[in-house]
This record gives sequence, structure tokens and C-alpha cells, in this order.
Amino acid sequence: MQPHESAGLQHRFIFSIALTFLIFIAELLGGLWTGSLALLSDSAHVFMDILALGMSFLALRISARPPDEHHSFGYHRLEVLAALANGLTLVVIALGIWWESYLRWQSPAPVKSLEMLVIAVIGLIVNIIVAVVLGVHPHKIDEGSSHQDLNLRGALLHVIGDAVSSVGVILAAIIISFTGWNWIDPLVSVLIGGIIAVSAYRLTRSSLHILIEGVPEGLSTQRIGEAMSQVSGVQEVHDLHVWNICSGHISLSTHIVIEAGESQSVLMTNLKRRLDKDFGIDHTTIQFEETPCLQVENGCGSPVTLIRR
Repeated sequence: MQPHESAGLQHRFIFSIALTFLIFIAELLGGLWTGSLALLSDSAHVFMDILALGMSFLALRISARPPDEHHSFGYHRLEVLAALANGLTLVVIALGIWWESYLRWQSPAPVKSLEMLVIAVIGLIVNIIVAVVLGVHPHKIDEGSSHQDLNLRGALLHVIGDAVSSVGVILAAIIISFTGWNWIDPLVSVLIGGIIAVSAYRLTRSSLHILIEGVPEGLSTQRIGEAMSQVSGVQEVHDLHVWNICSGHISLSTHIVIEAGESQSVLMTNLKRRLDKDFGIDHTTIQFEETPCLQVENGCGSPVTLIRR
């Protein structure tokens, strides 16, 4: 299993962190100056973006290390842990924004809408630049893999969520400038919190699914087993397990009952070719048997998938 090839992406992360830090300072000072809770909420989100990008960058650096004696699969799971941490920080941000919105709703404060608008527009432009920088040529874990790095996905969700937040702040500033409705400011903050919460849920769910070794999204053990059973020389497929090491590395292990007289080397080549072509699975552990291990003493246990030709 090859380590992540990440030199170019690491440079994009560094550039994105620098830009994000600048907009954080601008929105924090601007929020204090204009009295806008929406702008301060957005600056809090930007601050967490910096932490998220930093965690993602660190995980990217470490996951690029090759396997060693103590970590035979390498450090790929750090990508997933970083994504999970990013998802949890998004939850904290959403809850904090909702709480501050409630307090501001109880005691509305005047807002300098024009200044708020200018700062929000600048923030939106920077967030778009960062999203483009991180999103150009989505990171592929292995050649031929179409799975986007979950760690990168977490960082992008932070940045895209912040861009959407900036749009909300811009709309709030425009409405306040024409109507004087200062209550729009905490209302937009509530909507921003909702957008962030949805992103947090999706990212956390994906991360946890990998950590508990669920079947990769979009794959089915039943379909995989059926495809393997159609390979000439396969009599039965059982004890089939499919899981993610990280978002781009799929592993499979299974037991195959072969027909008498079949060449194991040829059959192995055909099975690996089918798995790679149809499902993008290239890390496999396949055990051949002439008699199902379930029918002998000290068998392999209850099958996850049992498919006979």
C-alpha cells in the first residue's frame, strides 16, 4: 500500500492557511468595529478553519510516511481522524453561533451595515480563492482512484461553509442598510449555524463509518461476491469482508472454494483484475480452499457473504 503523494497539496494547504489567517484578523476586527454578530460568528468559523486546515496539513504530512514495523498499513488512518476532528469542531462552532444568536436576539444591537458589507465581500473573495486552491486537481490517493481524500474533504467543507456564511453576512448587511432591521443579523447567524451543522453531520458520519470498518460507501458485499463467483474456476465465495483503511484505500479479504484442477495463480490474477476493474479494489487477501473451511474442524467462522455458483 503506497503512502499519500502529497507534496503539491501540502503547498496548497500552507498558502490556504496564510490567506485564511488574514481574513480571520479582518473579520474579527471588523465584527468588533461594526457590532455585527454575523461577522463575529463568521470570524469564529474562520478561526476554526485555521485549526482544521492545520490539522489536515499535519495529518497529510504524517500520512505520507511509508509503513513501518509498528504500522503495517502506514499512517493513512490519521487522515480519517483529522476529518473526524474537523467534523466535531464544526459541531462546536454551530452550537456556539446558535447560543450567541439567542443572546443577541434578546438584546438587539446596532450594526454598521456598510462596513459589515465591505468586510464580508472581502472574506467571500478570499474563501473562494482558498476553495479553488484546495479543490484544483482533487487529491487522488492512488493512481486510478476516484476517491477524494476525506481529510481534504473536511478542510474543503470548512472553507466552503465559511464562503456560504460570508454570503449570508453580505445579504444581512444589504437588508439592514435598506431596512434598519438589526434582528436580521442574529437570524443570519442561526442560518449559518445550520449550514455548518449539516456539514458537520456528513463529515462525522463518513469518518465514523470508516473507523468502525463499515463497507465503503457505494459498494456492496453481495455484488462483489457475485462478481467474484462469476470468474471461471470459482465454486464458492464466503467470509467476505470489505473495508476502508482511509477514504482512498479499500481492502478486501475472502475465502474462495475453487474447482478441482484450477490453476491458483491464473485464478488469483483473474480475481484481482475483476476486483480492480469493477470496484476499484486493489488491496486484497484471498485464501483458496478445495473444501469450505466451514465444513471442517476449526473452521473460519460464520460467513459474512456466502455465494455459490
